[in-house]
Amino acid sequence: MEGWDGTRDGEPSDLTRRRWRRFGAGGAKLMWGGEAVAVRHDGRANPNQLLITPRTVAAIASMRGELVAAHRERFGSNADGDLYIGLQLTHSGRYARPDVYDRPAPLAACTHPLLDRRFPAGVRVLSDAELDTLVDDFAAAARLARDAGFRFVDVKACHGYLGHELLGARTRTGPYGGALENRTRFLQRVIAAIRAAAPGLEIGVRLSAFDTMPYRKRARDHVGEPETRPPDARTPDAMPGFGVAANDDDLDAALDEARGVLRLLDGLGVRWICVTGGSPYYNPHVQRPALFPPLDGYEPPEDPLRGVWRQIRATAILKREYPRMVLVGSAYSYLQEWLPHVAQHNVREGLCDFVGLGRIVLSYPDLPADVLSGAPLKRASFCRTFSDCTTGPRMGLASGCYPLDAFYAARPEAVRIRDARTDARTVAGIDK
Repeated sequence: MEGWDGTRDGEPSDLTRRRWRRFGAGGAKLMWGGEAVAVRHDGRANPNQLLITPRTVAAIASMRGELVAAHRERFGSNADGDLYIGLQLTHSGRYARPDVYDRPAPLAACTHPLLDRRFPAGVRVLSDAELDTLVDDFAAAARLARDAGFRFVDVKACHGYLGHELLGARTRTGPYGGALENRTRFLQRVIAAIRAAAPGLEIGVRLSAFDTMPYRKRARDHVGEPETRPPDARTPDAMPGFGVAANDDDLDAALDEARGVLRLLDGLGVRWICVTGGSPYYNPHVQRPALFPPLDGYEPPEDPLRGVWRQIRATAILKREYPRMVLVGSAYSYLQEWLPHVAQHNVREGLCDFVGLGRIVLSYPDLPADVLSGAPLKRASFCRTFSDCTTGPRMGLASGCYPLDAFYAARPEAVRIRDARTDARTVAGIDK
């Protein structure tokens, strides 16, 4: 998860620490990354994202300690012995906004004929030498994470951020672009550098295993529709992208590139993979199925259940073909009360090894404990995919579940979000 509530220096705030304590008290034993933490300032996706440096590492370590303490307090003095806590390391690349939330500072892996148009001030492509330096930054960040007590790091390669965009940099020339062997070079070098800098630290990867063309809001009804491929980019190799599927019938074939990455990672001894798809920036209905879009989004062009099914299917295909890999499935929050039942079935049938909980832990952090203990489920706490946890940050506000978490519902940001949604509906009604 990517927080919008750290300090400008990159340390956790009281709000960040509250979220991590709730993670610890929730009953889960595997904390996959916990938070997307930038490895250097220009890679922050917002001015309040956590940043791991020698200056901030002590605060990040104490935040982890609060998670462990909250887990021990609820489940007993020895309950933290099997906690497996990681930290996600990232550079936001094209979606970097390190200084002012409404002032993008994109650092891209390659030019993109559709996505570049969304940045009127232009997009700068990182040079090979800059990527070489960034490898060292990931390694330094991983060493700090190990020193802070984390058992593993997640090298982020998903959702349109730099690691993911490099995997799709077909049109880039040089050692980091073109053939898949080159497009995985950055990931390979980061893994090797981490192992050299932080022996004993485990490594996982969160991977957008498939993608679609970017979507935009259709003017007449605000429903999402795919953008038109430029005439000079009709062949697959002429358009950036990793595992791009034209439709669900093409999903299996689109996973061929993910298969290539899994083969590579398996050979490198990296076998913990969190599977996801798409991006919150250009096809959010693919990445996180929801009934209600964020304020700057589009109405879903399909039943969100189809988006859940697509991610379950992709993970199941990859798990079947790579049984030695440990795969975490994503996109379950939309299932709401059905989530525990579907999760149980999918793990039991070998469609995945773990089910990851994302948005839903903001509204219902105790879900793991309640499911595992057989306690009655709190129906009023299930995420209803209102997407205010995204709308808030898109407005420059702190992360949180404003509709269902009473703590955030009482904050002044909740009123601003509600008013903004009301204004948007009014304008949409006039437009129609």
